[in-house]
Amino acid sequence: MAQWTSAVGAAQLARLLGSQQDRPAGPGTRRPPAYRALADGIRLLVLEGRVPVAARLPAERELALALSVSRTTVAAAYEALRAEGFLESRRGAGSWTAVPAGNPLPARGLEPLPPEALGSMIDLGCAALPAPEPWLTRAVQGALEELPPYAHTHGDYPAGLPALRSMIADRYTARGIPTMPEQIMVTTGAMGAIDAICHLFGGRGERIAVESPSYANILQLMREAGARLVPVAMAEGLAGWDLDRWRQVLREAAPRIAYVVADFHNPTGALADDDQRRRLVDAARSAGTVLVADETMSELWLDDDVEMPRPVCAFDPAGSTVVTVGSASKAFWAGMRIGWVRAAPDVIRSLVAARAYADLGTPVLEQLAVNWLFSTGGWEQAVQVRREQARENRDELVAAVRRELPDWEFEVPRGGLTLWVRTGGLSGSRLAEAGERVGVRVPSGPRFGVDGAFEGYVRLPFTVGGAVAEEAAVRLAAAARLVENGGVGAGEAPRTFVA
Repeated sequence: MAQWTSAVGAAQLARLLGSQQDRPAGPGTRRPPAYRALADGIRLLVLEGRVPVAARLPAERELALALSVSRTTVAAAYEALRAEGFLESRRGAGSWTAVPAGNPLPARGLEPLPPEALGSMIDLGCAALPAPEPWLTRAVQGALEELPPYAHTHGDYPAGLPALRSMIADRYTARGIPTMPEQIMVTTGAMGAIDAICHLFGGRGERIAVESPSYANILQLMREAGARLVPVAMAEGLAGWDLDRWRQVLREAAPRIAYVVADFHNPTGALADDDQRRRLVDAARSAGTVLVADETMSELWLDDDVEMPRPVCAFDPAGSTVVTVGSASKAFWAGMRIGWVRAAPDVIRSLVAARAYADLGTPVLEQLAVNWLFSTGGWEQAVQVRREQARENRDELVAAVRRELPDWEFEVPRGGLTLWVRTGGLSGSRLAEAGERVGVRVPSGPRFGVDGAFEGYVRLPFTVGGAVAEEAAVRLAAAARLVENGGVGAGEAPRTFVA
């Protein structure tokens, strides 16, 4: 990393370090020297993603004053972090956080497990459920009935079928955000939508602010587009966004784009409230940043008493600051690769024009199937089935993990499809490797961070329930024992934390 992209103040760092003091030490653990404890604390904050990689740390004197320790202690801690690869420095530029060479980086997204491997492996890598039948079959049958008139055309609709664009616009209007069809472009899934947005606004070398953690496949898409990712740590637990950090990053890093998941965030499950949404839109507008709001999870509330906040675009109805991305893939079925963008008409026109050099358009038959679901009420019925299935899976998976792995920590989200789990001080990368050996596939935390953060986490999706959820937890416990006993990754970069 050539230079820092954000900064952590002395008071903020002292507060974050102080939050670690309540964590109990293991039995027989000897108290380390003050400089070693400080270095370990900063290292853990980086690995957990609470302090971003490439964040400038306070000067030695400033941090010493904030922590009420000697400057010598801070200097020794910084030197230890440099020796371990967690800190880089340059005269005149200060010191900024890093991760050592060889640490596992989220170099790829999350690929679905091949169907032929499903018999022997429990797949917790892909946060997607089977199709809600009979609604998929009915939607395809309805689409086939509507297909003949379109078959007499060229079949290329770069902005999407007019009927589906109008239907999506009407759905936003019904949610209280007046929308014209000219503000909608239909895409090949949410990934296709965000790819188009990144190429239009981002450009190679542009900064994109992202939540930390964030959705692994989107992070990889942005890396491959040549973006410079600027991570913004989430608030603790399910509290949503840390608006002070967001304002600081938007002001100091001036990212061209900011990507957020306000509704049942992937992977943490956090739900941003109305006030957070309003304040983030205001901050993005002031900074001249395009705020990309991914609402693919917005209909997946799992508890009946959840009060859903207004959509992020409700605080920017004209679409000049907020570009919204939606999709059928999470709420309905991952195999239904239909997504959409809602933005100002001039943005939609630019996206459509650029599409001539990408995929030209989205498959007509799938668009007709989604339009059938929207127009007949089948969508609402199918999504209700999906909520019931995900809720049951969530409750059974939570119970199984609590029983088999009582040291693992998490908060149960009230919607979405994922559980973000702190693994009791074990390396998530080693757990993922051990899981492959014992028959459970689980993505490690660094896949959801920027440059190797979140080593102490894994993500568990609500895709299995009943006996399969119980067996998955048993296999995860077996993987944890392998890691604890040193049977995985000996001599490799992932390490077991001592918090």
